[in-house]
Amino acid sequence: MESVRPALRSDSDACARLCSDALRELAHERGGALYTRRETGLIAKALLRPGGLDRLLADRRRMTVVGQIDDVAVGIAIARQDAVGEASIGVLDALYVEREARGVGVGRMMLDALLSWMSVRGCLAVDASALPGQRETKNFFEAAGFKARLITMHKELS
Repeated sequence: MESVRPALRSDSDACARLCSDALRELAHERGGALYTRRETGLIAKALLRPGGLDRLLADRRRMTVVGQIDDVAVGIAIARQDAVGEASIGVLDALYVEREARGVGVGRMMLDALLSWMSVRGCLAVDASALPGQRETKNFFEAAGFKARLITMHKELS
């Protein structure tokens, strides 16, 4: 049975494992190495350090949820609320589901939980990222009503 719930301190080992798995997958994607250092570096460092999940859970601008199948953690998602002038926007910092657990609705349940949290907090919109070539990720977000807002161009100078 699939379910989603707020992360707890006792989830630190499972969250660190899921984070490591996500980083391993991203390393093989175009742009993944820089993305994991720059855009998700803070989250990854927190989850991979002792007490790091505690710091995320204590941050009132963030929400961390765990996706489960039969009470086993198979996914993690983290969002934050950012001020943009007088308004707030939600940012999906991370959403990862183990490869073997994909396609059964856990990712969508985690996304829906975070969208609800952001809506209650007054966020006017939500940003999420997908790397080039991540067709499954792009399709996942488009199925949830997301549209491209910004495409970042990159050129290495070495």
